Amino acid sequence: MDIHKDMITFAEIMRREKILAGLMLMVLLAACGQRRDRTTENLDTPDGMTMLCRVKTTPVKNQTAGDFCWIYAMLATIESEHIELGDSVNLSADFLCRAVIEDRLRHYYLSRGGEAWNGRGTCSDALLMLQQYGLTHYDSFHSDANYGVLMRKLRKLADDAIARKDGLQHLTQRVSDMLDRDIHGRLQNVFMYGAIYTPQEFARSMCREDEYVALTSFVHHPYNETFVLEVPDNRNDNAFLNLPLDTLINIIDKALTGGHPVCWEGDISEQGFSFKKGSAEWGESVSPALRQKAFEAFETTDDHCMEIVGIAERDDGKRYYLCKNSWGDDNPFGGFMYMSEDYLRMKTIAVWINEEVMNNNLK
Repeated sequence: MDIHKDMITFAEIMRREKILAGLMLMVLLAACGQRRDRTTENLDTPDGMTMLCRVKTTPVKNQTAGDFCWIYAMLATIESEHIELGDSVNLSADFLCRAVIEDRLRHYYLSRGGEAWNGRGTCSDALLMLQQYGLTHYDSFHSDANYGVLMRKLRKLADDAIARKDGLQHLTQRVSDMLDRDIHGRLQNVFMYGAIYTPQEFARSMCREDEYVALTSFVHHPYNETFVLEVPDNRNDNAFLNLPLDTLINIIDKALTGGHPVCWEGDISEQGFSFKKGSAEWGESVSPALRQKAFEAFETTDDHCMEIVGIAERDDGKRYYLCKNSWGDDNPFGGFMYMSEDYLRMKTIAVWINEEVMNNNLK
C-alpha cells in the first residue's frame, strides 16, 4: 500500500470537506441575510380576512423588558406618517429612553425617593420629551439593553445616593457612566441626508409640537371638552379631548383609510389579548356605560401602547384593527396583532391622531 498516496487522498478529502462546509455556511448566511424584517408591506393577511387599508411601517422593534412602550408606539406613529409622505425614517427609541431615565432619576433623587420610579408614561409624554430632548435615527443610536434590569440597577444607585446625601452632581455622573456603557453614549449631532442637526432640531423636523391630538371617551366628563385623564401613567397631567365612543371610532377609521396611523393606549390584561396568537378579542357588544363601569372598577387600565396601522374584515363581516406591537417579531404575524373592533371599543384608554385628521373631521 502506498502510504504517501493515502495521506494525500485523506488530505484532499479534508480540504474538500472544509470547502463544502464553507459553502454551506455561505448559503446559510445568505439565507439569513435574505430574511426580511416584518413590515406591513410584507405582512401576510390571515386566511378568511381581507385588508381594507394599511399604513406603511418601519420594521417591528423590541422594547425588551422595559416600560417604554409609549415611546415605541409614538415614534412608530411618527415614522409611518413620514413614510406615507415618501420620507423614509427610522427613529431611535433608545435615545429618548435614555433621556427619560435621566430626567426621572433627577426627580426621584430630589424627592428623596418619594416619586414613583418606573419607565411608564403616556404618548403625550413622549411628544413632550422629544421636543425637550430631541431625537436621532435608529442606526446611530441603538441598544439591546434589558431595561427591566437596568431600571432596577439605577434605582439601587439612586437609593444609595439618597441615603448618603451624595448630591445630584455626583449621582448624575455615575448614572451617565452607566447609561454610556449599557445603552449608548450621548450624541451632540444628528447627520441626515448630508445635513447636520442638533437632536432638538431633528425632532422638530420630524414632529411639530402641536401635530397630534390626544382623544378619549368617558362619560364622567362632558363630551367635546378637554380634561386631564385620571390614570396613573398621566404623570404630566396631559389634557385629552373627550368624544362620544362612536365619534372616536369614526375618527380612527378616517385616519387609517386616509393613510394616517393611530397611536393607541389601552388595557391588555384581558384573556382575549394574546401576543402569542397575534390577536385581541373581546366578543361582547360594548356600550359607553359598560366601558365606564369597567374603567371605574379598575378593570380597564392603562397597560400598553401600540401603533394602529390598518383595518381588516373577516369573511363574516367582523372588523379588526392591525396593530404594530413592540415586543419583537415572535408571533404568527411577525410582531403585528389583529385587534377586534369590540376590543378596541371596550379597552381603549386613549388615542393620538394627526391634527390634520381632526381638522378634516371638524369641517
